[in-house]
Amino acid sequence: MRAEENDFDTESDELKSKSQLKREMQQLQELGKKLGELDTHQLEPLPISDRLRSALDEFKRIRQHEARRRHLQYIGKLMRSEDYEVLEKAVEGYSAGSQENTRRLHLAEHWRERLIAEGDSAMADFMEQVPGGDVQHLRNLIRNARKDAALQKNTGHARKLFREIRDLIDQAET
Repeated sequence: MRAEENDFDTESDELKSKSQLKREMQQLQELGKKLGELDTHQLEPLPISDRLRSALDEFKRIRQHEARRRHLQYIGKLMRSEDYEVLEKAVEGYSAGSQENTRRLHLAEHWRERLIAEGDSAMADFMEQVPGGDVQHLRNLIRNARKDAALQKNTGHARKLFREIRDLIDQAET
């Protein structure tokens, strides 16, 4: 096999052992797997190619173990041409155990409680902190969550409000 046919990008890659190249490929596959576990709205702002985006969408649809493993290899191959350091930071930001994600969840919970309790005065503060939300939609969600609280029912309106607030915070901070 000629050197041009190898997947070596630079001369320094030629000096790496085969084992080192495999370890790097496995790291790219692991990152690809973590990217595949993200929601579509979390993947949207990331700077990835269309080919990788469609491969990640396909990965979400595959259920068989061996097919997923092979597809991860393909994703790892596509990841070589991506800026994987930026993607690693983004995945860390979205991971459930990360401090940033925990902070955002607490912030969303704080805003939900405040919006339900205070109403329009809190809405003005929220829109100042997190611009870009649909005020009418938020007011509707708040009204429905208040009704649930007054009737001591749980029909999921408070959860919908929380998700909307969390999404707005995520969009504003990314």
